Amino acid sequence: MKQIALEARHLVKTFRLGDTETDALKDVSLRVAKGEFVSIMGPSGSGKSTLLYILGGLDTPTSGHVLLDGADISRLDDDKMSRLRRQKIGFVFQFYNLIPNLNVEENVLLPLLLDGKRAADYRKRLDDMLALVGLSDRRGHTPRELSGGQQQRVAIARALIGAPEILFADEPTGNLDSETGDEIMRLLRQVNRETGQTVIMVTHSPEAAKSSTRVLTVRDGALV
Repeated sequence: MKQIALEARHLVKTFRLGDTETDALKDVSLRVAKGEFVSIMGPSGSGKSTLLYILGGLDTPTSGHVLLDGADISRLDDDKMSRLRRQKIGFVFQFYNLIPNLNVEENVLLPLLLDGKRAADYRKRLDDMLALVGLSDRRGHTPRELSGGQQQRVAIARALIGAPEILFADEPTGNLDSETGDEIMRLLRQVNRETGQTVIMVTHSPEAAKSSTRVLTVRDGALV
């Protein structure tokens, strides 16, 4: 039996606006094994992105628990949660969130520097990540000198530089044309297969979901 990387237990997320309550998630439980590539799909407003953000520690559930490698992360304070995200979690978003005045190398190394680590200690890791995403020859370029697909590759290298236990991806191809989106999905599939990296991805694209090993569907805040 494969080791469990992440487990969600009875997640509920309720948003309140005045006297109105809306349940974005309704008693969601799931397990993700180490090395899995899981896609979460569902219509707009189904709760899939809310689920991803709670699993990745960017949001907290109204009730329920998230266990990362067996430890409950759903009630950590802000400082501990920020540290855990830097050390154990990688994120890739639809919009690349690169720093415009930093070059590729500097953008990729940024999470390590924010965590107080020395860039000099990670030169080999940096070289490996840039080679993995096919950007070894673009390391001195700034984001404005890169295509959208190249910028997303930088974002993936940045998410992987700290060797996270789980890589979360929120619509990673949503801002790209179909051909470039296919390239990004091939890269994520390669990362999963060659390194055993656990990946959890939200996508609206059935084509993108084909890259995963398992698809979960969210509808009206519940897994179906």
